[in-house]
Amino acid sequence: MAKQPDGAREESRALALAEDLGAQLARMKGAGPKLTQFLSVLQLDGRGRGALPAGAKTMPFGRVRKVVEQDLDARLRDVFEDVDEEPFALTSLGQVHRARTTDGDEVAVKVQHPGAAEAVEGDLRSVGVVAPILKRLAPGLDAGAVLAEIRARISDEIDYEVEAQHHRRLERRFRGHPHVRIPHVHTALSGRRVLVTEYVSGLQAGDIARLDEAERDRIGESAFRFFFGLVWRDGTVAGDPHPDNCILAPDGRLCLLDFGLLRDLDKEYLRAEVEIRQAVAAGDAQRVHDGLSSLGYLPDPGGFDPDALLEHLRTGGEWMLAPGFRRIDAEYAGRIFEAGYPPGSPHFASMRRMRLLPPTLLLRRMELQVLALLGALDAGGDWGAIAAEYHSDDAASTALGREDRAFFAR
Repeated sequence: MAKQPDGAREESRALALAEDLGAQLARMKGAGPKLTQFLSVLQLDGRGRGALPAGAKTMPFGRVRKVVEQDLDARLRDVFEDVDEEPFALTSLGQVHRARTTDGDEVAVKVQHPGAAEAVEGDLRSVGVVAPILKRLAPGLDAGAVLAEIRARISDEIDYEVEAQHHRRLERRFRGHPHVRIPHVHTALSGRRVLVTEYVSGLQAGDIARLDEAERDRIGESAFRFFFGLVWRDGTVAGDPHPDNCILAPDGRLCLLDFGLLRDLDKEYLRAEVEIRQAVAAGDAQRVHDGLSSLGYLPDPGGFDPDALLEHLRTGGEWMLAPGFRRIDAEYAGRIFEAGYPPGSPHFASMRRMRLLPPTLLLRRMELQVLALLGALDAGGDWGAIAAEYHSDDAASTALGREDRAFFAR
């Protein structure tokens, strides 16, 4: 039997390790789905989509009532004039009901399933069991630091009071924005397992994808500007740009939901990333290598070829670095995932030796999910020019960009 080439053997071993990791995570019924979403940026599946665990189910309304009354320390009828007993949405930890407050406000009531947070917390305490597999899968990775970062982010996500804080912060920041709408939070009606926000009706992602090209392009650009502008202007990553979290409101603005995952990034780090992006755009391989090395992405700088690193970043980041209009459909997004991210990438061997900086794990995940979101919307734009407005302070390249810049200048 013919021997496999070294590269093929290495890939086979890595794929076997990925399957082993996936099996370990599948046994974690609480945190497993969320850990899989985070670790997808490393190995499992570059798309990192999958908002809900397989087999997610609704819970009877009697249990919903009990959670709300316990968290708010009040009877349901004293808080809400009316509640639709059938949920209109499921989340990874619970479900969402439409309701009307005693003040007459239409609201969305997000209720966590009893025991969901405890199950996740139990898994997070034992998540260290996957560290040895991660270390073999990506030898350059500081598995302990990455898992600590994931624990911190998921711990935030299971506490709806933390999500309410994030939500209020972004609602204040984007209040009155011409293209983006963040629902108002009803703080007095929210708790650790209950989050009540303004109910916004409108078109879901599936309906948006059937609109004409110009409208899809406008909505895609609004989403891109929201997530990337938040990073490069404010130094904040909002980590869940999923199609299910997008609604086209009647006033034409894009309403965005779900801010359990939010993280601030260091300004010095972001400046260094700008330099790397500029070096990639200029085709300066040595500057790319030096920039990645200075940030700590290359544990052994001498072991990485500058030209290969440049080619890798150009492949994975083509859609948001290369100039010119491009329409992102699901097929195009799939090609980027396959070529730029493990395990299908031709750069897979060097990627395994690179170090992922734990604070930027959510940023890398957000970039992948924005690409997937644009693919789901079949949206077109000059994404490189739009991105450069934020990370390099280039002049606004579209009418939406000028309006966005004028809003924040005020």
